[in-house]
Amino acid sequence: MAEQKTWSVAEPQKLTFEGPVAEVRVRVVGGTVNVVAAAASDQGPARLEVAEVDGPPLHVVREGGVLTVSYEDLPWNGSQGFKKWFEGKPWKAWSASDSGRKAWERSATVTLTVPAATRVQLASVSATVFVSGISGDTDVNGVSGDATLVGLSGKVKTHTVSGGVEAQSVTGGLGFHSVSGALTVVEGAGGSVRADSVSGDMLIDLALEGAAPHPVDIALNSVSGQVAIRLPHPADARVEANTATGGVSNAFEDLRVSGQLGAKRITGTLGAGTGTLRATTVSGSIALLRRPQADAAAGEAPLALDKKVL
Repeated sequence: MAEQKTWSVAEPQKLTFEGPVAEVRVRVVGGTVNVVAAAASDQGPARLEVAEVDGPPLHVVREGGVLTVSYEDLPWNGSQGFKKWFEGKPWKAWSASDSGRKAWERSATVTLTVPAATRVQLASVSATVFVSGISGDTDVNGVSGDATLVGLSGKVKTHTVSGGVEAQSVTGGLGFHSVSGALTVVEGAGGSVRADSVSGDMLIDLALEGAAPHPVDIALNSVSGQVAIRLPHPADARVEANTATGGVSNAFEDLRVSGQLGAKRITGTLGAGTGTLRATTVSGSIALLRRPQADAAAGEAPLALDKKVL
């Protein structure tokens, strides 16, 4: 059995962990969590910097290659445990009690610097999350806190209630599930996005480089959220986008818009049709936008998706 070491961190402190770290698990309530990949030239050990602790001390555990940052009364026991944390009592009634208020009145500001290949699992209530440069798989679970994911190349899964997710230059597959949180993908380079939300908007901007058209794998589902997808030119996908009562906008001549009153569809094939693009919303609008060609866009800042086109 791997040796276990523990620390109780009640005030600003820096910790260095000798030996390999293959996985980090962070569970906090409020505050800020930063997880950043060490620079390629940085061969040093994993590091934790706690800049602020408000409430009970953080409970830090190093066991083998797994590093956990949590609380003693809210231990880490996987994503299923995270769901039970909110669903078991239920948490709204629990948080209204005296003990519940005490449990929720806590926050921390932590920064973890780890090897790029580290697997990352984060769970929070209202904390702001930032993850950068990680090539291992990343799993983010939250209630109301927003998450920013930059330059990730492993598989990414996000699950929120009302928190928004912004993914910049992510090359791995991206999964997103939310009730009312919004998803924004900026210069997505992986081509695979699977997302569903009840009322959150989805703005997907894909920047797939290469001389040949890059197939995409996009599946978006929403009830009332607006959906905008900006595809590279040339694109390569079979397209089927549907809205029951919302409006549609289409920038591709090879696609057909059908339906006048009520339900509308955008269908057709772009390029060889190797990839797939499916988008469905009940009352939200759908827009398919064309990204400038690489040579035309060279030297220019990426265009921001504008929801006014919807």
